[in-house]
Amino acid sequence: QVQLVESGGGLVQPGGSLRLSCVLSGRIFSDYTMGWYRQAPGKQREWVARTTSSGITNYADTVKGRFTISRDNAKNTLYLQMNSLKPEDTAVYYCNSAPSSVWSWGQGTQVTVSS
Repeated sequence: QVQLVESGGGLVQPGGSLRLSCVLSGRIFSDYTMGWYRQAPGKQREWVARTTSSGITNYADTVKGRFTISRDNAKNTLYLQMNSLKPEDTAVYYCNSAPSSVWSWGQGTQVTVSS
């Protein structure tokens, strides 16, 4: 059974930083391109960033230069380092395979950027 568990969210002031983590179980993590997605209140879920197993990365224009995606295949863990956070980054953040999300979504982790 596949399970995705996200963590690391919280409340942060504009300009602050957070590091999110996602652990995949039930599949061989290194077999998959993985991505981060987010869903803001009243909006559809959107793609944020993805990384291949070998570390090739792509970012949505809205986060390019501020967010960094990385992975540790030995730990089955995906990361998202978020710097220079803006109020419009407020959302529930999820991880899944990319570019298509093939597994059921986890519970996500809430990121709130507010002064």
